[in-house]
Amino acid sequence: MRGVLRKAGKLGRLVPASDLQRAKFDLLRTLVRRDLEARYKGSVLGNLWPLVNQLSQLLIYTYVFAIVLKVKLSLQGVPENNFTFGLWLFTGLIPWMSFTGGLTQAAISVIAQPNLVKKVVFPLALLPIVPVVSAFIESAFGLIALIFFVALSIHTLHPTLALLPLVWLTQLLLTTGLGYLAAGLTVFLRDIPQVLAVVLNIWFYMTPIIYPASAIPAEFRDWIFWLNPLATISEVYRDLILVGEVKHWGEWGVAAAISAIVFAGGFAVYKRLRPVFADVL
Repeated sequence: MRGVLRKAGKLGRLVPASDLQRAKFDLLRTLVRRDLEARYKGSVLGNLWPLVNQLSQLLIYTYVFAIVLKVKLSLQGVPENNFTFGLWLFTGLIPWMSFTGGLTQAAISVIAQPNLVKKVVFPLALLPIVPVVSAFIESAFGLIALIFFVALSIHTLHPTLALLPLVWLTQLLLTTGLGYLAAGLTVFLRDIPQVLAVVLNIWFYMTPIIYPASAIPAEFRDWIFWLNPLATISEVYRDLILVGEVKHWGEWGVAAAISAIVFAGGFAVYKRLRPVFADVL
């Protein structure tokens, strides 16, 4: 993970920015590294634990839905078997786990760091971003493993993989926007993390991740895709990695627009509440 952050630092220096913006980026990189190191400090597997957790969920869901319930897929150019179902399932789970991991930790990022909040010169806008970036980096391990197994299974890697950074941008905007909103509100209402856990549980089963979108009744399918950005993001992941063809351009555009609006709205609320954080904490 240090290597990933080091490369990010080198790329960041190539982007035109002011000295203040570069200083904030370097601080963000340092905070993310500390966060990742603190999570698994002293453990034997260290930063491999995120991959272990992802693979354990993959095995459980594959057993339940592919072997017990015998859910069937029909993906163009992809053989239909339990291993393929696992790849399909894992492709949808990766963005979801990154989203939920980043959002739940972002919700408590301000109240968990009262010492930083009370420092006059500390840029508080970075606090909710740190867990979002950390969760995204952790999901990268699963993504690398997924691409490797896809190459072994279908003996090819689709050129559409080059579009992954665009769907990452949509995902990060949505996660960060909701993270800002949840972090700001949690300072004043400590029930927000518990409410968020309930909402995410419902959201998960309303998103076609562990079941194919074709299983959704036709009269609800369009509503799910147009109003649920995570449904579109997970399907676009599958389009880019497994199918090699984007079949949800329109839905992706709407999801990107919703994510941008959520980011702007969440940051606006956070910025409005930020001046009184120190007084409340």
